[in-house]
Amino acid sequence: MKSRILGFECLSCGEQADWGRIRYRCAKCGSNLNVVYDYAALKKKMSPRRWSERPADLLRYRELLPLEKEATLPLSVGGTPLFQSGPLSEKIGHKALYLKDETRNPSASFKDRASSVVLLRAREERAAVVAAASTGNAGSSLACLAAAGGQASVIFIPKTAPKPKVAQLQVFGARVLAVNGNYDAAFDLCAEVCEKSGWYNRNTGLNPFTREGKKTVSFEIFEQLGGRRPDWVLVPTGDGNIISGVWKGFRDLLSLGWIDRLPRLAAVQAEGSNAVARAWRTRQPEGPGKKWVYSVEKISATTRADSISVDLPRDAVGALRAVEESQGTAVEVSDGEIFEAQGILARTAGVFAEPSAAAALAGLVALKKQGLVANKERVVCLVTGNGLKDVQSVLERLGEPPRVEPRWEAVQEVLGALSQKRDTAVIE
Repeated sequence: MKSRILGFECLSCGEQADWGRIRYRCAKCGSNLNVVYDYAALKKKMSPRRWSERPADLLRYRELLPLEKEATLPLSVGGTPLFQSGPLSEKIGHKALYLKDETRNPSASFKDRASSVVLLRAREERAAVVAAASTGNAGSSLACLAAAGGQASVIFIPKTAPKPKVAQLQVFGARVLAVNGNYDAAFDLCAEVCEKSGWYNRNTGLNPFTREGKKTVSFEIFEQLGGRRPDWVLVPTGDGNIISGVWKGFRDLLSLGWIDRLPRLAAVQAEGSNAVARAWRTRQPEGPGKKWVYSVEKISATTRADSISVDLPRDAVGALRAVEESQGTAVEVSDGEIFEAQGILARTAGVFAEPSAAAALAGLVALKKQGLVANKERVVCLVTGNGLKDVQSVLERLGEPPRVEPRWEAVQEVLGALSQKRDTAVIE
């Protein structure tokens, strides 16, 4: 362990901490921590070829994970497909477009990457209970993987969490506590209970190992592109931890000398939950040639894309550093644009994304309109969660389902519509 992990570094003040000394936040300023590896030593032991000889799950990257012991996963996490869709590329007008489909993970969410590493760390620390606050995906991920590993879990959710996501929590046997408030209220209560009870806290933007799990998606993208980096990665952004994880993964690759620069990262936010994008847009220079100063203000989130609906992003520092260091950007899209992107993904690529997961594609459309993404650039959109997790939002937009026992005349109308390449007529 000492030969490959040096310790922690604070994302805000740069304070260094020894490995194992701090579990969560920086002791000096209270900000988020990054795990620091000995890249000089790892360069001598690692190669992309060695990765390719291992099973296709996130433990193939074990040298760059904060685990002290040999570990196994009760369920296979990671190894999700990166692919292109001709109809989607034609619809969007971007040939070099790739989808990273994280809906293939065990709980149908990107969050399984974080939960896997956190649960393995909790096992090493002999934690009796692992807890998390969640709008649904992080909680269902933790509940799923904890159940498979025989670990007890407690999930704090806002009372407005979508019922399909709550059903996942319950069927996996997690103890579910609904909070009379939003995600931020659930986050604060979870942190308080964990501190008082000694439970292991999985919360994103607090536990540094969530970022370590999420960064493995960057390693996979690198491998799946044949050892190349993309030009852009578009990331649905709520609390900021996913984009900071993507950034950490590509930073690791850069530190190893395997890529020449970071891909540009775009934090895609809903207009009704835009604290990170607002801080990016209103940033001020600290002085000539110096770093930018950001003001992250709490908002009142209103978006229907519940997985990125956050009043106060808990990993805003990491998200903003990711955007700045990669020379990327932050973009806001409306709920209408998100729902339109959801439909496009389903009808052209066969991917049913929940609204928050479709935000990445909506962000690409917006950035292309702004002229920030060139047609020749390789773009990866992260599809972070399955649409069945929030099917109600789709049903509300689609209206009443088709009636049964169709008349032959109605069938003929459908056939005529299809022959003319129009939308299918409603069968009555």
